[in-house]
Order: sequence, then C-alpha cells, then structure tokens
Amino acid sequence: MTARTYGQFCGLARALEIIGERWSLLVIRDLVLGPKRFDELQHGLPKIPTSILSTRLNELERHGVVQRRVLSQLDAGVVYELTEYGNDLDQILLQLGLWGARSLTDPAADDLFTLDAAILSLYTTFQPDAARGIDCAFELHYGDQMIVHAVVEDGAMTAGEGPHPNPDLVIEPRGPVVLKLLNGEMDAASALTCGAVAIKGEPAMLELFTRLFHIPSAPSKAEGLVTH
Repeated sequence: MTARTYGQFCGLARALEIIGERWSLLVIRDLVLGPKRFDELQHGLPKIPTSILSTRLNELERHGVVQRRVLSQLDAGVVYELTEYGNDLDQILLQLGLWGARSLTDPAADDLFTLDAAILSLYTTFQPDAARGIDCAFELHYGDQMIVHAVVEDGAMTAGEGPHPNPDLVIEPRGPVVLKLLNGEMDAASALTCGAVAIKGEPAMLELFTRLFHIPSAPSKAEGLVTH
C-alpha cells in the first residue's frame, strides 16, 4: 500500500504522516508505559479491529517508532515496545493529553476508561511546581477491579498499577467525579460533603491531591508562537 502524504515539506505534516492515522496515538499511548503483547494491546483498545491494529503496528515499526522484541523461549512470544525515537513522544503525548482533557465532559455510557488511561491521566495532570518539597502517596480505586497509585517525591511523581503499601490517602470516587476534582468544577470539601468521593485518610490530603493533579483552564507558558 502506498503511504499517504500531505505533500508538504513541513515537520508537522511529516509527524502526522507517521502518527496521525486513526488509533496510532492510542497504540503509542499504551506502549509509553512499557512493552505489550499484541493481545494486551487489544485488551486496552477493544474497539480496534485486529487487522487495523496489525496495520498500525507495522506502520509504526516501518517508521522507526515501534519495534518488536522476541521474548525468551521460556516466555515465548513477541512484545511491541517504543524505540528511542518513539519514546521522544513522551512529553508530547502528555501535553496533548492535557490539552484534550480541557475539553472532557462526563463520559458517554459506552466510553471506556482503561488502566493505561488512568495511569497516564496522573502523569498528564501532575503539577511539578506545586509538588516541590512534598512527599506523599495516593491510591485511587476505580470500581472493584482497577486500582492505581501515585507517589510524589519533591516535585517528581511516579504512577503505576495496583495498591500502594502505605498510602497517605485512598480515594474511592463514586462516578466520574475525579475529572471534576481535577478541572476545578468541584472542590475537595464539596466532593466529600455530597458523598461523591470516599476517602481513607485526612480530608486535607484530598485538597492536596487537587493541587498536585490539576487540569488548568489554559496552559501557562512563557513563550510560544501565540502570545496572549
């Protein structure tokens, strides 16, 4: 199949030719957290047809964004992972995700919220400047099946799957309230008062969570092509 081009001598056009096809960025999103088997990618993207997933992986591999790695004979099989070139998309994905999060509203009935999306939402909304000098750990429960944690250490943060051994706060949202906490539509005290969220820990820690993880209404930037 002949690759489609925009016919533009432009870095942005070239980037779109590489990663702009439908599903490509979501495949990269799920690989930025680590290597995955084909079936693991399917599990995180259940609405993508198998043939399209194969095509996107082949395209990304051809462009040097993704590579496949054969596991040991004991494990058997192949995993897909980002190359060094692909990992350069890390911060771009976070900024694009934050930009998109500003337009999020309540999810539709059939919208999926996957484990990878839950983890990446923490990286996307984390505010390093607000976290200077702060050390704490959070644990979030999304229903009975999905638990993620975030560890904040003096302006840095790591997030992952599963419970934390000693969290300062456990957050159990009732419905899609986390988005409202992150974008400021609901403050921590109101969420607790109305029962939109249950916690294990001090209420003040929930207010801290909303300062450390936040979707700003507009990005704060010192420079760029567009001045305000």
